[in-house]
Amino acid sequence: MTIVTSTIKGQIVIPAEIRRKYSIEKGTRFKVYEQKNKIIVEPLKRDPVQEGRGMLKTKGRILKALVKDRQREAKL
Repeated sequence: MTIVTSTIKGQIVIPAEIRRKYSIEKGTRFKVYEQKNKIIVEPLKRDPVQEGRGMLKTKGRILKALVKDRQREAKL
């Protein structure tokens, strides 16, 4: 068991071995709640769709082509 100390802002450092075990990195979001006089800090599962947004850097060209295609199909 590792003991950590909170800062004046209430921040704590999660030990490196635990961060590695749960793949916690910069930007990882957590759910924090109380349960039977304990504070639970639970990492949230990543949303693969949200994580992939903007990855292709198409600047909307694919969406525009899709809309144009759908409009063409609607006319048929």
